[in-house]
Amino acid sequence: MRALIKHHAGPELQFVSDRARPTPGPRDVLIRVRKAGICGTDRHIWEWDDWAAGRIPVGIVTGHEFVGTIEAVGSAVSKYAPGLRVSAEGHITEWKDYNSRTGNAHIASDTRIIGIDRDGCFADFVCVPEENVWPVHVSIPDTIAAVMDPLGNAVHTVMAAGVSAKSVLVTGTGIIGLMAVTVAKAAGAGRIFATDVDPKRRALAKKLGAVEVFDPRESGWIQQVRKACRGEGADVLIEMSGASPALDQGFEALRNGGVAALLGLFKKPALFDWNKHVIFKGCTVLGVNGRKMFETWYQMEELLLSGRLELDEIVTHEFPIEQFKKAHETMISGEGIKVVMTL
Repeated sequence: MRALIKHHAGPELQFVSDRARPTPGPRDVLIRVRKAGICGTDRHIWEWDDWAAGRIPVGIVTGHEFVGTIEAVGSAVSKYAPGLRVSAEGHITEWKDYNSRTGNAHIASDTRIIGIDRDGCFADFVCVPEENVWPVHVSIPDTIAAVMDPLGNAVHTVMAAGVSAKSVLVTGTGIIGLMAVTVAKAAGAGRIFATDVDPKRRALAKKLGAVEVFDPRESGWIQQVRKACRGEGADVLIEMSGASPALDQGFEALRNGGVAALLGLFKKPALFDWNKHVIFKGCTVLGVNGRKMFETWYQMEELLLSGRLELDEIVTHEFPIEQFKKAHETMISGEGIKVVMTL
C-alpha cells in the first residue's frame, strides 16, 4: 500500500508505495482510508523537534485523524462489517487499568496512539481494535469526519469547563482554538473573547462567534476583558496556545473563582505564578488530554447534527497524499488552517 513514513531521525516524511498492508487480528478492523487530517502533532513529527525525537519510532506510518471504509474485520469482530464508513478513536488501550475501567480510558497508563506509538492513517489502510471504531453518521461529510479527532479535543475542553451562560476567553486561535470558539458558541456560552498574534485567525475567530478579539502583544486588552466582565474577569479560560505569555495573560484576565481548562502544549516548562493566579485566586484548573472515550464522540456527533458548528472555514485546504510535502508546508506556513489529504 501507499504510506507516509518517518523514514529517518530528521525532518520531513517519505512517501512509499510498497508498505505492507496491515493484517487485522481477531478483534481488529482494517479500514481503507479516504481522507486524513494533518495536525499540530504531525508538525512536530515533520520538523523532528525534541519531543518527536524522544517519542516517535523511525519507520512508523504517521497520522491519526481520518475517515474511511471498513475493508475487512477479524474473526472475533461482531459489531461491524465491511463497507461501513467510519472514523476511529486513536487512543488504544487494553482496558485493564484504573482509568480504563472508570471512564477515563483516554488517559490510561497503557495508552498507545496511532501514528505515534503504532502505525497510523497516512496510508491506504489502517488497523484499529473493534472498540475504537466510530461509525460516521450519514449526514456528516467526509471532510468533517476526517477531523473529528481534533474537534473532539475542542469539545472535550469546552465541555469540561462548563461554558454555558458564562463569559469565555480563548487564548490561541489555531486549529483547535478556532474549533473551541464555535463549540463554545454552540454549547451556549455567553460572550466569547479570543486572542491570537495572527490577524487572519483573529478575524476568523470573530466570524465564528467571538465578540471581541485581541492581539496579545498589545497592551490594555486584559483590562478590556476584565472591564467587560463586571470588572472582575472572564468566567472561563480556554488555553489553546501553549505559549507561556498567553498562560500568564489568560489567568490575569480570569476572575477569582473562575475555571481554566488547559489543552495547549508547551515546548518547555512555563514560568508561572501559582500563588497569584491559582491559589489566591481560588480558581479551578483542568488539564485536558484528547477526547473522553466515548462521551466526547457522542457530544461531537450531536453538535455536528445540530447544524450549530461552523467548520467549513477552518478546513481550508485539501491535497492528494502524493502532494504531502505541499500539504504539510501549507499548514506549517500558516497559509492553511486545517489541511486534509485525500487517498
